[in-house]
Amino acid sequence: MLDLDVIDAHHHLCRLSSASYPWLEGPRVVRYHGDDFPLRRDYLLDDYLADARALDELGARLLGSVHVENGAADPLGESRWIDEVIGKGPFPSVQVVKVDLASPNARERLTAHATLPSVRGVRDILNWHPDPVLTHRDRADLMTDPAWLDGFAALREFEFSFDLQVFPSQLRQAAALAADHGDVPLVLDHAGMPIERSQDALGQWKRDLAKVAAEPNTMVKISALGTNDHSWTVESIRRIVLDTIEVFGADRCMFASNFPVDGLYSTYGRLFDAFDKITAVLDQTERAHLFADSARRFYRIEGESVG
Repeated sequence: MLDLDVIDAHHHLCRLSSASYPWLEGPRVVRYHGDDFPLRRDYLLDDYLADARALDELGARLLGSVHVENGAADPLGESRWIDEVIGKGPFPSVQVVKVDLASPNARERLTAHATLPSVRGVRDILNWHPDPVLTHRDRADLMTDPAWLDGFAALREFEFSFDLQVFPSQLRQAAALAADHGDVPLVLDHAGMPIERSQDALGQWKRDLAKVAAEPNTMVKISALGTNDHSWTVESIRRIVLDTIEVFGADRCMFASNFPVDGLYSTYGRLFDAFDKITAVLDQTERAHLFADSARRFYRIEGESVG
């Protein structure tokens, strides 16, 4: 039994029936996360809680969650809606919002988001890949672009953290960004997204992951493992989970569902049962960090913590 508190460090809600989400509209496209056609629907709080109820069967307790922006065409509209949901409590606990940091209006948009008490951080997805099916951005140099860096530097004015989402080939650049902005808390999303699973690729991923971990202002989410391994098993993800914990330490790692996206490849219960099985070799304090306390500390979620 997974006799632990859980704070899900990364999930999404969607109201596609009343708002625009460009990535869920238009021609049906199969990308690295697979065929997103099943995601083209509302996924509201009740839907999320229905999925997360599987934790009860594992003997775990969902105490909180972090909503991460879901690519809405109107990011401020999305964050205002989520702030209203959070205000009704108890889930989600806090949120991470979308701001295009390269925009000349980035500071103005950060100011608008900062009026919402539930906002803890920003995500501006940076995934770049030469394969147009995989890439999120049309350029590889955003982390060194003066305009983007100006927007990024403004995060400290609002005490916002940054959800850093990149592919393994960008991890060295991500480490340099963290080193240059040591006063901005960074969390690396989805374990650095190791989309290639050969031994050589995973070896390079781990070495570059260590460069990010070397910066003291960084933490990491262990999540989206099904997004990058559509037929995953406990054994196929074991190395990624344990290598990430080895590199960062349990007190700088947090587990997350990435639902509903990872719901394409798993139930909520199966995912957290896998996290439980893989970390059974760790002590209870380390497991408490992974399942709740690292997320609680990083995102400043109210409640008791061991760390």
